[in-house]
Amino acid sequence: MRRFYIFLLLLPFIAITYAQPAAGNAKATSSWDALLSFGTPKYEARAVWLTTIGGLDWPHSYSQSPRSMARQQQELRDILDQLAKANINTVILQTRIRGTMIYPSEYEPWDGCLSGFPGRSPGYDALAFAIDECHKRGMEVHAWVVTMPVGKWNKLGCRTLRKRFPGLIRRIGDEGYMNPEDARTGDYLAKICREITHNYDIDGINLDYIRYPETWKRRVSEAQGRDYITSIVRKIHDAVKSEKPWVKMSCSPIGKFSDLPRYWSHGWNAYSRVCQDAQAWLKEGLMDELFPMMYFKDEQFYPFALDWAEQSDKKIIAPGLGIYFLDPKEGNWRLGDITREMYQSRLYHIGQAFFRSKFLTDNVQGIYDFSSKTFNRYPSLVPPMTWEKTVPTDTTYNIYVSPETQVDIDDARNLIAARLPKPQMEDYCKKLGNHYYKVVAMDRFGREIRTPEKQDAGPFLSIPLLRCDGSRLLLPDQKMYDADVLVIKTLEGQIVTSEKWSGRTLDVRRIPNGMYTLHSLNRKGVTHRIGTFALNHSQY
Repeated sequence: MRRFYIFLLLLPFIAITYAQPAAGNAKATSSWDALLSFGTPKYEARAVWLTTIGGLDWPHSYSQSPRSMARQQQELRDILDQLAKANINTVILQTRIRGTMIYPSEYEPWDGCLSGFPGRSPGYDALAFAIDECHKRGMEVHAWVVTMPVGKWNKLGCRTLRKRFPGLIRRIGDEGYMNPEDARTGDYLAKICREITHNYDIDGINLDYIRYPETWKRRVSEAQGRDYITSIVRKIHDAVKSEKPWVKMSCSPIGKFSDLPRYWSHGWNAYSRVCQDAQAWLKEGLMDELFPMMYFKDEQFYPFALDWAEQSDKKIIAPGLGIYFLDPKEGNWRLGDITREMYQSRLYHIGQAFFRSKFLTDNVQGIYDFSSKTFNRYPSLVPPMTWEKTVPTDTTYNIYVSPETQVDIDDARNLIAARLPKPQMEDYCKKLGNHYYKVVAMDRFGREIRTPEKQDAGPFLSIPLLRCDGSRLLLPDQKMYDADVLVIKTLEGQIVTSEKWSGRTLDVRRIPNGMYTLHSLNRKGVTHRIGTFALNHSQY
């Protein structure tokens, strides 16, 4: 048992693979269930980008007849079935591609990914179809809107916009980009996002490439550049929220916000390089959620992920994980590179977003098995928008099942269905027979409607004790935290000692027996709770 708990403590820092316990081995099954219950959060954003450009993730065939349309639609159903089984709760669907759409738009033509012919309808509304299919499976769907890039200079999307807005589109190489310094850009993008929000039961608008192109010859200061981009974000936010305040505003910023005191972004960051002030957008209320594109590993991932978590303003953060690097054609990453990032993100109380869908559902290096059978074995709800003050509207239902008569709805392992419309919920309950279950209504902000004493307390996470043998405290890898100093406090918050962080252990022989919390402290004065430990010198 002691070895089991030591293994449990080290989970965030090692890669594990799934191994089903032998049938009939009750002891092995019990230990396995205990292992899998580690850090099972009720609330966690689990997202995947589903790319439509060129049919990279979907579709893999064209809709040019009733039969081929049915085949294309079934392809999407099959993908969504796999994602639902992996307990993904958010699908980020590429909707505006390159000045082209996957729905009938007043402003832009059809993309060719659906019919095979740019400008031609596939015979159905792909966005409406995707929303309906995602909602049937209890998943949110966010319309992924590519903002600045509008495609090849002479292709349909770019050509149409150049004709409609003379002087708005700038050419870089053979690609066209909307000019972020032209007020028409924000006005136009706001109209597109308003159209999507007004016409569709969408759960979110995700802004991609909401920044300066990295090759743009910017002649204004960084501060002025950030003002231009923020102005565009504000126009889109106001247009969307005026239609439906529960629709989440999100974007996918560059994975490193800015340089950190101990870690350099190598010149590739959101804040100064491309003028994305994404952390300020959270604080100002322009964004509800961020999916930073964190396609890095080791010290280029952990401290920057922690920075996003600490600057989240209690909004939703789900780092984008570069699972495409698991494909030998794309990179040389191993499965453990990704699984360590998943465990550490969970300890930071943030989610995960996989780029892209196909690499997950193709189970490259076993990533689907790990996610569905080990890490995300149980469902999780998208964190509620607790910062919204609008009067809630009950629209969907969550179902919890337990062997106990008192069903604990705070235990994520009891959640078996989420976001069900009322007819679906009633049908589901009929199938449960004599099981103990509880149905909880949920509003469009993701807030469960409970009795006053059981209101949502926000993200729930149980973190095990840090390992301490009575003499030395085992520390996480320092590169996971942008910090130089360790601080030990009593459970009441009184500082006991502070030490320079050096190595993987800390001498605690001079500290009295008791329970303590361990914190990191960086040069900016930002502190982060690492964990709790029990000190008993009799063990030494």
